[in-house]
Amino acid sequence: MAKFKRFEDIIMWQLARELCKKLHPLTKREPWRNDFRFKSQAESSSGSVMDNIAEGFERGGNKEFANFLRIARGSCGELKSQVIRALDKEYITREECKELYNLAGRISMGLKSLIDELNNSDKKGPNYPKKK
Repeated sequence: MAKFKRFEDIIMWQLARELCKKLHPLTKREPWRNDFRFKSQAESSSGSVMDNIAEGFERGGNKEFANFLRIARGSCGELKSQVIRALDKEYITREECKELYNLAGRISMGLKSLIDELNNSDKKGPNYPKKK
């Protein structure tokens, strides 16, 4: 398994950051920017992906990290649903929906792989030493 020194080194975190950067200007456009609750939900779920990867990494244990990655993965699913809703509300184009949906899906699959690696690792992190 790859070792990371900082959460910023994790490719899924980098992709989640890119997802946030792609979503934000779309939520600034009319009419999405005036749908305050929906705008907040979409921006929160996209930010949650990045933030949970970072928080889990900083906790220092593989079990906790994997748990936070599962939460981040759930946020990817939430965002995928929200971009479909944005398309249905005609806030974004079909192409914008596809781009965001596919990026969130790519992140979700990468997180699943990382979770599997953490769960199968002999090293459990300093907070969770391997039982003898």
